[in-house]
Amino acid sequence: MTFLAIAVFVTAYALIAADRINKTLVALTGAAAVVILPIIDSDDIFYSHKTGIDWDVIFLLLGMMIIVSVLRQTGVFEYVAIWSAKRAKGSPLRIMILLVLVTAFASALLDNVTTVLLIAPVTLLVCDRLEINAAPFLMAEVFASNIGGAATLVGDPPNIIIASRAGLSFNAFLLHMAPIVAIVMIAFIALLPRLFPGSFTVDANRVADVMALEEHEAIRDRGLLIKCSLVLAGVFTGFIGHSALHMAPSLVALLGAGVLIVISRMERSDYLSGVEWETLLFFAGLFVMVGALVKTGVIAELARAATEITGGNALLTTMGILGVSAPVSGIIDNIPYVATMTPIVAELSTSLGTDQHSNVLWWALALGADFGGNLTAVGASANVVMLGIARRAGNPITFWEFTRKGIVVTAVSVALAAPYLWLRYFVFG
Repeated sequence: MTFLAIAVFVTAYALIAADRINKTLVALTGAAAVVILPIIDSDDIFYSHKTGIDWDVIFLLLGMMIIVSVLRQTGVFEYVAIWSAKRAKGSPLRIMILLVLVTAFASALLDNVTTVLLIAPVTLLVCDRLEINAAPFLMAEVFASNIGGAATLVGDPPNIIIASRAGLSFNAFLLHMAPIVAIVMIAFIALLPRLFPGSFTVDANRVADVMALEEHEAIRDRGLLIKCSLVLAGVFTGFIGHSALHMAPSLVALLGAGVLIVISRMERSDYLSGVEWETLLFFAGLFVMVGALVKTGVIAELARAATEITGGNALLTTMGILGVSAPVSGIIDNIPYVATMTPIVAELSTSLGTDQHSNVLWWALALGADFGGNLTAVGASANVVMLGIARRAGNPITFWEFTRKGIVVTAVSVALAAPYLWLRYFVFG
């Protein structure tokens, strides 16, 4: 069964990477294969936290997609798009930097998937106004969301899993993760012109047209905007305080979507128009295939083999976890990877014996998993969502186009994270 699970996953992954067959069809076919063989059953798929579909991710996406669909009717995205372009004087590079900074900051407060859903419509409108390709901007934003999300406990789903297992607080994440995230963001912004060469040329006439626009005229329904703002404020408050409220972010998003549907009195076709059904189905298929790898012990064995070779040396163990987590999280979704790794890191933390060294293993796991999510198009949930948005908007991004850029961003991020961990916890710790 182990061999079959690996064969199905590798075949599906190769087809997704080749980008010749619809990736949702590939993921669902792969999921069907591991069920029929049978490697995994309905209990594993629908009810298991370790091997099943992550319903929190699915319903978080669904709720936020509905909220964004309603919000789009107000014209607020056009307003922000015009405002951003005017503040950046129509310069595509300055616009990209501005949007990247907003994305990174928002991803630290919200989860990165929610941030991507909110920032993508603005980006598409800015690029449409300037008649430039939106794909580089969308890729830069999703990279920034995965980097910025690493800064806090709520910014990236793997951080929530780690915090729960290790007993780490929101303030602990902010204190230990935010400094390196700031450093990586500075390097990432400096890298943008080389990462996306040729993407910053714009017609001067288009810039003049944008500068002449009045952003306030873009708002089409002020009453609906007020309702959306109140609901979003409640949803964001729920996201930030979800631990104290004992309410999962997915439930907060669904409740917000339900309230907004009721008070907006919109037609079903309007509030469902922005739901990326293909993206949701792709996630479901991917979760099932990865669940088969988890059930057969493939991921656990890979993780255990990688960490056991360190021989109990704290520094070597830390670098090993960082070095393994980044590429593995980029190949499979970082959520199931972290869920599998946390028991192993907990054991290693206990064996090392000191708080200083035991905690650094958790930070290494978080940094590797969060930054590694940028490696490929399926490395993080936000990546899949953004590619779905880009495809529907007529700016398709191929698996390899994303991955070529992602490899560079991940390599730079990990190259900065490694000395940070060494200096902070082993030299000056």
